This record gives sequence, structure tokens and C-alpha cells, in this order.
Amino acid sequence: MFMKEIYGAGIMFFYFLKWPILVGLPWLYSNGLKENYILDALWLYCVFLVFKDIYMLYKKKKSK
Repeated sequence: MFMKEIYGAGIMFFYFLKWPILVGLPWLYSNGLKENYILDALWLYCVFLVFKDIYMLYKKKKSK
């Protein structure tokens, strides 16, 4: 049961925050944020999620 809650919280977190992280993190780096490996990994994961969403939309549109 505990794993379901963590999984659900992760889905909700990345559903709402993938675009602000994807756009905002490069802006923060250009305005003086020091390099942070955890934020870099989070940003790469958000890039992966956006590409996955684009692929799923393309696949859905192609099947119709």
C-alpha cells in the first residue's frame, strides 16, 4: 500500500511540474544558479517525460 501512495504522488508531481521544471531550470542556470546534479537529473527525467508524451500523442493520432 505504501508503494502505491509513493507512486501516485510521483505521478501527480511530474504531471503538474514537468513543464515548469523543463523551462525554468535553464532560466535559473542562466541567472546564476550553481550547478546541481540532482536538479540536472530531475530536468533530464522531465525531458524524457515530455518526449514520451509527444510520442504517445503521435502514436494515438497515427492509429486513428
